[in-house]
Amino acid sequence: MVGGSDRRSASIEDYLRAIYGLEERGEAVTNTALASRLEVSPSSASGMVTKLAQQGLVEHVPYRGFGLTGDGRQLARSVLRRHRLIESYLVSELGYTWDEVHAEADQLEHVVSDLLVERIAVKLGNPVRDPHGDPIPAVDGSVEEVSTKLLEELPIGAVGEIVRVWDTDPELLRYLSERAIGLGERIEVVERQPFGGSIVVKVGQPPDAATHALGREIAQALSVALR
Repeated sequence: MVGGSDRRSASIEDYLRAIYGLEERGEAVTNTALASRLEVSPSSASGMVTKLAQQGLVEHVPYRGFGLTGDGRQLARSVLRRHRLIESYLVSELGYTWDEVHAEADQLEHVVSDLLVERIAVKLGNPVRDPHGDPIPAVDGSVEEVSTKLLEELPIGAVGEIVRVWDTDPELLRYLSERAIGLGERIEVVERQPFGGSIVVKVGQPPDAATHALGREIAQALSVALR
């Protein structure tokens, strides 16, 4: 991974992480998408992308806008390792809830030393997933891949385990927590309402599973490992 002396500015790290996140979701990486994700103007996003390209961190991808180069991906994963380990530590050791950690980690990821990050990893037993189920890159930049599908993609009758929540919106995470919809829970699709309506699911182990009608935003945020 990239050492502390090789780190880029906080803004560059934020852009690399945002681009990685879009690529991870299989979404086209455009100036507009980046501007929306980082809450900046399209012109600001365009200027930073040009800078990243000059540094060899991004490159043009036909019909997909642009994407990370090998160096850019390695740097992005270095940032993600810090971010996700910090989130894990805040939840595991300091009593934070999963809806409280993202903003804290956004701030801390740019200032913690590599030594502290690795001490955190050892303290937590070198976890491979953070509190939202996001994979934590290893020191060498490798990522443990798990075969999953978004809840939105699942047919009626599909049964699996919730393994990742993509959305970091605190309100959405609190909504899920209040309904005991969390990582490791069994989930079964029982109905798909027509015309883009809700997906009706049962969450939990039968016969105590609770029934929920989940809208599209949540259905796009939950990754499920099928059983």
